[in-house]
Amino acid sequence: MAGKQDKEAAKQAKREKRAASKARRAQIFQAFSIQRKEDKALIPWMLGSFLVVTGIVFGLGWLMGIQWWLLPIGIMLGLLAAMIVFGRRVQKTVFTKAEGQPGAAAWALDNLRGRWRVTQTVAATTQLDAVHRVLGGPGIILVAEGAPHRVKNLMAQEKKRIARLVGDTPIYDVIVGNDEGQVPLRKLQTYLMKLPRNLRPRDIDVLETKLTALGNRGAALPKGPIPQGAKMRNLQRTIRRR
Repeated sequence: MAGKQDKEAAKQAKREKRAASKARRAQIFQAFSIQRKEDKALIPWMLGSFLVVTGIVFGLGWLMGIQWWLLPIGIMLGLLAAMIVFGRRVQKTVFTKAEGQPGAAAWALDNLRGRWRVTQTVAATTQLDAVHRVLGGPGIILVAEGAPHRVKNLMAQEKKRIARLVGDTPIYDVIVGNDEGQVPLRKLQTYLMKLPRNLRPRDIDVLETKLTALGNRGAALPKGPIPQGAKMRNLQRTIRRR
């Protein structure tokens, strides 16, 4: 009886794995179709990267007299290079569309890779300006989005409030934007990753416990970038009611 149940469980796991794989392929194809319509240079870039990488591997094989042995490896590496180009161009398009929209920085922080503790909208205004708090190896990073003349004051208040609690822990502040002294949305993740590592994992845990007690000031923004053309007055009215 137990053996039969194990076989059924194995079959079910295989079916679920095949279904998940099929769903991923469908998502990739859909993303490719959308990107191809918006990015006319996508196919030339992908094809070029495939041919260049495959050609380099084949050329090295030719110099060593084993070109036909290395050709399959070259093709696989060429396909990998084409997929990397595809992924980066999709990412660039996504960030370009999100740039400048309220909630875009929060969305970018949600997609951070690595061990980061992100708390969205620790401070906000009814004009959809917001300050988000990121805790990680560098220390505490305050990330602001919105009108610079408003978020600077908002961020200064939050920094002062945190400093009383965390003592000498490094506190960084970032304003997302394209003006001088700001960090563009598409470079936000890279900027955070390049900050020096000042804290150990156990220090981060202790800090997180302390910071949780602070709570948030202001209402939370809607999840994700707010599309252009959205009725801002209605959104602001909703935030005031929260």
